[in-house]
Amino acid sequence: MLNELELQHVQLGLLDLIQLDDKRKHLELGHLRAGNVKFTGGMMAFPGEDYSTIDAIRRTGGFLPDDTWVLRRRLSQEGAKLARELGMSLIGTHVGFVPPKSDANYRTILSRVREVAGVFAESGLELLMETGQERADELLHFLHELSSPNVHINFDPANMVLYGAGDPIEAIRTLGQHIRHVHVKDATPSARPGVEWGEEVPFGTGHVDPAAFLRALREVGYGGALTVEREAGDNRVGDVRTAIESLRAVST
Repeated sequence: MLNELELQHVQLGLLDLIQLDDKRKHLELGHLRAGNVKFTGGMMAFPGEDYSTIDAIRRTGGFLPDDTWVLRRRLSQEGAKLARELGMSLIGTHVGFVPPKSDANYRTILSRVREVAGVFAESGLELLMETGQERADELLHFLHELSSPNVHINFDPANMVLYGAGDPIEAIRTLGQHIRHVHVKDATPSARPGVEWGEEVPFGTGHVDPAAFLRALREVGYGGALTVEREAGDNRVGDVRTAIESLRAVST
């Protein structure tokens, strides 16, 4: 598929590889190396995360649920080891909904993200918090509170729309220097933002204006990867091609 789409780099989901037995993992890694696939980074998800509704992922996502914290910390550690083995320098993840500072769980998520960041730092990796669950100004405040030099942002414009977390173009300007990796993804907003999901659509056909998107990234000095992500639809290869064409149309 990469050759068909004239792509060379991918962001690799790590969880499925981590969960393989050693023999199967060795085989799969061999295929990746033989294909000369280059990585923009890794992506870490966790068993038990429920994206059926916004409320469900609020309860089950990331590092906040107490009953899954120990397992997810271990999986993050294994993900870091695998990422270094594959020559990656960063891993993105949804750390979970950051509650208001007045909430008792705020100190918990702050401590746990710092702990995972420390694990990643030992392997020379950056931890990228993916956008969407918080407004950009809230996420920026959390980063300042966190004060972990290897924690930055994986910017996903569609998530801002899907979660009802604000305008993605303005969010780029707010988060600016902290953005280290970017998803090219699009969506249309919900009639009940923050309560019900918006709808993910092929990039260039939804709420995110491609020209404004690229212009804002240039304005904040971003020069890294643009990674097309498509998590819905029945023709994902075609939708990735649509995204590439949408980017090329405004890049000339």
